[in-house]
Amino acid sequence: MRLPVDIETVKGFLHPDEGQRLYELACASAALGPCLEVGSYCGKSSVYLGSACKRHDQVLFALDHHRGSEEHQLGEEYHDPDLFDAEALKMDSFREFRRTLANAELEDNVVPLVATSALAGRNWSTPLGMVFIDGGHSREAALTDYRTWAAHIVSGGILAIHDIFPDPAEGGQAPYEIYQLASASGLFEPLESSRTLGVLRRLG
Repeated sequence: MRLPVDIETVKGFLHPDEGQRLYELACASAALGPCLEVGSYCGKSSVYLGSACKRHDQVLFALDHHRGSEEHQLGEEYHDPDLFDAEALKMDSFREFRRTLANAELEDNVVPLVATSALAGRNWSTPLGMVFIDGGHSREAALTDYRTWAAHIVSGGILAIHDIFPDPAEGGQAPYEIYQLASASGLFEPLESSRTLGVLRRLG
């Protein structure tokens, strides 16, 4: 795997091992349909997924409202002042995200969707070969992401969920909860995970 940019220069929280796995999964599922990621932030995961899609002449839909998750807000642990719009008094990662796409030469393969999951999914009808969920970590946000997009994954397609922490002492439980929901649904089978990246395949 050769990435078009130095991935360490892209803001984000994805470990290189997880990025490598996402790239491989996107390559493997590209023939089934386009990929969609929930939670692009500044584009670190988009580079991995988008590069795989570009290699296979496929498209990545990159969904994010770009106002930051709970932990990115002013005064919170992962707040980045460089991404704070002082005029609007809101987080805004979209400009940095677009810069990442341009630097990685992925603008012809990545379709930015600047919206919430609920809004973007309201009239969605495109079957998806892969969905990567890395959005808000509240229970409500994670459940909305899962319920909105899991149904659009085709048979044999991939559902990947970031920040899986079975031990509550290590991290928030909402991503792990939706991973468990998918595993217990009878619609997905678990595959090998990579660090905090949970992976499942759509059955039937």
